[in-house]
Amino acid sequence: MNTNVPSQPLSKTQPLILPPLTQDTITRAQQGLEAAQLLNAEAIVEKSLHQTEVLIQQKSSLKLRGWIRWLCIRSLIRSLFRVKIEGRDRLPKEPVIIAPNHLSHIDPFLILSEIPYQPYYYILGDARTLYNKFWKRIFLRFSGGTIPIERIWKEEIAVLEAAQAGEEHLTELAAAIERDVHKGNSIQSLRRLERIVQGLFAENKGILIFPEGRLGLQEGELFLPLKRGTVIYALKTGIPILPVGIIGTKNLYLYKELTIRFGQPLIFPQNNRPKPKDIQMALDTLQAALLDLLPKNYQEPDEVKLFSNFLNHMLW
Repeated sequence: MNTNVPSQPLSKTQPLILPPLTQDTITRAQQGLEAAQLLNAEAIVEKSLHQTEVLIQQKSSLKLRGWIRWLCIRSLIRSLFRVKIEGRDRLPKEPVIIAPNHLSHIDPFLILSEIPYQPYYYILGDARTLYNKFWKRIFLRFSGGTIPIERIWKEEIAVLEAAQAGEEHLTELAAAIERDVHKGNSIQSLRRLERIVQGLFAENKGILIFPEGRLGLQEGELFLPLKRGTVIYALKTGIPILPVGIIGTKNLYLYKELTIRFGQPLIFPQNNRPKPKDIQMALDTLQAALLDLLPKNYQEPDEVKLFSNFLNHMLW
């Protein structure tokens, strides 16, 4: 593990980084818009959140559902990749906020395949990514365990800013994004999510949330600044954050070795009304802990990369 001062500056000094305005960025923004229009993400989010609220009220243990979910995901992951675990003994038996770095859409399933199925963990993730394929909607409807979030993608923000800067060929796309992509950042939405998360912890369940809020750009680095939601949940509930380093998922191929590094749980004093300085201190602590789990000079293995294109895009 790294024990030096993090090579990246802490989050309060790091500006938001948007992808360059390439054709890939524009294509991804178009895909996001199409997903928002076709999926009716707002309705999906409402239905899923309502179901979670009902389960909390019914005090459902979800033990059988958790075992089935774990068995299906573990069987798939172990058939495709070699998984190396470091620091498994650091994973508490009681629910925590699992906070990994994020390199691929396979990351939440990788984590779920290597932690016990009890306590049951919910994934907080982007609704359009979770439900953009028919088979994913079928699996998630059966297995449950998701809290879908509406948010605007970084590629969409890049298109909006480019259109505002005078890129006229993006005007129509930008207008459609403004009209059809729901940002989900209203006070009412945020408070509802907070109540649901607190209800899950009260029922001895945990959450898995990616503090970067989106995919990182490359191995060994974080997409900064980290989002505040992870530490706000921790501060308001007193639930520890478990930082997790994921290594190797940025470029997938058959039988590649993927590494999960569990860090030491981070415990912050419970504070129902955290001040900005408390939130920033917790963010800096989490950021340093995540960087400590990531490799400083990651080298992609020099080996045959079978089915790379398929595996890297099967969850998009």
